[in-house]
Amino acid sequence: MTEIHDKYQNRRADVAYLQEMEEGGFSFDNYQRNNHIFQQLGSSASSVLPKAWKTGTTIVGIIYKDGVVLGADTRATGGSEVVDKNCDKIHYLAPNIWCCGAGTAADTEKTTELIASNLELLRLSTGTQSRVVTALTLTKRMLYKYQGNISAALILGGVDCHGPHLYSIHPHGSSQRLPYTTMGSGSLAAMAVFESRYTEDMEEDKAMELVRDSVRAGIFNDLGSGSNVDITVIRRDGTLGRHRGYQNAAGNAIDYKSKYPRPTKLVPPPGATFVVEETFKPHKKKTVAATAAVDAVVETAEMEI
Repeated sequence: MTEIHDKYQNRRADVAYLQEMEEGGFSFDNYQRNNHIFQQLGSSASSVLPKAWKTGTTIVGIIYKDGVVLGADTRATGGSEVVDKNCDKIHYLAPNIWCCGAGTAADTEKTTELIASNLELLRLSTGTQSRVVTALTLTKRMLYKYQGNISAALILGGVDCHGPHLYSIHPHGSSQRLPYTTMGSGSLAAMAVFESRYTEDMEEDKAMELVRDSVRAGIFNDLGSGSNVDITVIRRDGTLGRHRGYQNAAGNAIDYKSKYPRPTKLVPPPGATFVVEETFKPHKKKTVAATAAVDAVVETAEMEI
């Protein structure tokens, strides 16, 4: 009888909660969290909430007939400034496993270096090839341990004895296994290209072309992505195709400048600017006595040697 009564009370509580949600009103769910943040910041009027980091990247991955193709852009930004135009975002984990990183550059580099070191130690102790699922497990466990404070969004791809594998790993440690995936601020534009052109069992050249076009879509539709397209191909036969600077998507500044004729009004003719004042101060010359003394010291040193 008690069990039925408890179920009835739970049912009433659920109905009341649904009615409250439908009616609306102010929610106090985040009151304790906000109060804790303000206590940490202090009561001064100048205290403000911390701002979120703004990052920009387009990373993609796709499984084709004989392996995995990974692609990324090469722009690294700090706020609204471009910090590095040729940043390498495809990182080594194992000879048969590579990883694309989006988020904070330092977090992605150090995370992949740590996982690569652990995989190397495991290969030395077991004498076998690294499994892609092993790299996935090590990476997601590490990110989950830090609860998203490590800003590393990863696309992990590789080929082992079980075939090609492709995973997306989020900063909190969640992961997905997919035939193709995109991440980063330009991921929506890249995914639009994948959704419209992807087919199963693609040839390598077609897969590389699709990855290139998807990264280009991210570059031209996202201010945080730019510069070049990098591609890495991991094949079933154990070979690797590393294409650093596969394509300069945005082009060279010199080419754009050559197509733009500079107006004649902005080119001053010779002699148009007159000189107001001109001075010339020659360097002090060495005296004859000082030069003779230096020569004597050199001769004495040569004689002693």
